[in-house]
Amino acid sequence: MIDNAISHIASELNQHLKRSFALNEDVVAISNILEQDGTVASHVNNKIVVSLVNIEKDSVPFRQQNLAGGAGRAVVTAPPVYFNLYLMFASYFGGNNYQEGLKFISKTIGFFQGQPVFDHQNSPALDENIYKLVLDIENLNTQDLSSLWGVLSGKYLPSILYKVRMVAYDSGAVVKQSDSLSKPQTSVNN
Repeated sequence: MIDNAISHIASELNQHLKRSFALNEDVVAISNILEQDGTVASHVNNKIVVSLVNIEKDSVPFRQQNLAGGAGRAVVTAPPVYFNLYLMFASYFGGNNYQEGLKFISKTIGFFQGQPVFDHQNSPALDENIYKLVLDIENLNTQDLSSLWGVLSGKYLPSILYKVRMVAYDSGAVVKQSDSLSKPQTSVNN
């Protein structure tokens, strides 16, 4: 579910940037900026890099009871768990391409400002198990930003952090089964 949500957002952004700059090649990569050995990932040069930097449980999501039934029985499944994903969009354009990278990060911000919500009406390719994705800019103070970049790579890149709300994970695990039809109670008064 998380991979589908991130892939969808990155794909929509990629298509927008390709149209905006009349490009044939992909310009969005879902990746870490650095490999585990500390070297720069080879496929992120001159791209907007989308990295998952945190997953948190949403403590106040919309709740619904999951019921299914048939043949006189009802099945209650565990309620879905709702997550917020924190996605970093970083412009990895080095050297003489730095200013070009600023154009790409600006277009990225503009895209999500114009379309902060992805649902099945405005985004038909959205995974059927995802109801809606809502992107909000997450502001970081300088100290928090420094800490985050220390974790990611140690070197700041022009970037923006978004909180993606309403990502649900529903395993479909059955909690209980019960008779869906109960006998009506009657009383006889003499």
